[in-house]
Amino acid sequence: MIPAAVTASEYIYSKLGSNASLLPLAVKDLANSTGLTAGSYITGKDVEGKDRFIDEFGTEIIWLGGIPFFKKFTDLTFYKLLGIDPKFDVRNLKNKEILAKAIEKAPTEAIKQSIIKASKNPKYTKNLAIAKFAFSTLAAITTYAVLTKFRQHYRLEEAKEELREKSKNKQSASKTPNLLQQKVPQAFAPVHQEKKNKDISFSGYFQDFMFNPVKNLMILDGSITAERLASSQSQQELINYTIKEGGTWFFMYFAGSMIQNYLENKSKVPIKLDSMIIESKELKQAFKDNTIKTSLDDYAKVIKDDAKEIDIYNFIHDNPDNFIVKMAKKSKLIKTMKNSEKIDTRAYIDIMDFKKLKSDIEDLYKKAPKDDIESYLKKVVKSKRCAVLKNIGICIGALGVAVPALMIAMRYILPNNREYKVMEMAKKANQQEKAFSKTA
Repeated sequence: MIPAAVTASEYIYSKLGSNASLLPLAVKDLANSTGLTAGSYITGKDVEGKDRFIDEFGTEIIWLGGIPFFKKFTDLTFYKLLGIDPKFDVRNLKNKEILAKAIEKAPTEAIKQSIIKASKNPKYTKNLAIAKFAFSTLAAITTYAVLTKFRQHYRLEEAKEELREKSKNKQSASKTPNLLQQKVPQAFAPVHQEKKNKDISFSGYFQDFMFNPVKNLMILDGSITAERLASSQSQQELINYTIKEGGTWFFMYFAGSMIQNYLENKSKVPIKLDSMIIESKELKQAFKDNTIKTSLDDYAKVIKDDAKEIDIYNFIHDNPDNFIVKMAKKSKLIKTMKNSEKIDTRAYIDIMDFKKLKSDIEDLYKKAPKDDIESYLKKVVKSKRCAVLKNIGICIGALGVAVPALMIAMRYILPNNREYKVMEMAKKANQQEKAFSKTA
């Protein structure tokens, strides 16, 4: 849902250009799923096409919505039962000075008390957050496994039925006890047990994977990819999975940031800021009334090179009218209360990200011409949009066209690789059924 104070273009380009947003992944995966499904209909026709459709689109829903769903479930059950506010970000426990300030600056008494309660037993609150992360991730993996079991049974039965129709054999086939024991390559990994850690620090890679929704999905994809490659039962499967998983991993998770950095560095105007800021009317007004300069100057007066995190945190709370602070709120770097500019102190403010925002705003200001600011900002907006669209376009082309095309080519190029292997399994299953019915 687009916030009321944000235009559609600000919101869409911001989400598409963010490495922490699920929207680019959804767009890329939709293209990939469509291309792979179309390719399966070309190479294997109905049975393989239906199987691919269930696999790609069914798992896409669970892939994108599974972890958020189970996290919400945890919030409404375990957190509510234990009386801990799920909106309290445990990263606030890292810095006692910032934690004390968060309590002091809490926008409401209820929020103040919720922070106090959550911080009374830091280890308990941390472990609860870890349990939420682990449960939601493992539950999503398990849901994938359930879908896979259904898909494996469904596709084999479909293949058998198609072969029966082709041979015009109207005899009612009875199932043998061994039929469903035919090993079909599995698509998803089993739930793995996680090692217990008495006190995990919320920093570095663990923090990234725990709080970044995109990196949450990397954990799911990691288990899926490893199991798919390990359980491949034929050259056809191994090649298909290698191409599919390799292409997916590169263009889904890594190519986007690489392309983005390249286009941003190549741009003749600064475009590193979030589209929420670049597209905003507030930016134009800040140049017009010179508040962008005064805000940067005010920051420089207070925050020196040796400033601590608490100094910047205090600056954010003490200067709500500063343009940098306003843009941090607009881009959701700083979370605010609903329909209010008051900071929700339960949320975590990444001081490094705030400092980067300040630097990017300063860079935009310093490279602006002394006259014709309007044309300069229009060029910035256009360049940013082009960079976002080029990035998404390259990844869509790779995942939706190049990867499926390469998989199709391998089916025709390699010897004994044309027929869908599940059809071969279905032929053997039908032969077993016929043999069983004759001896019965």
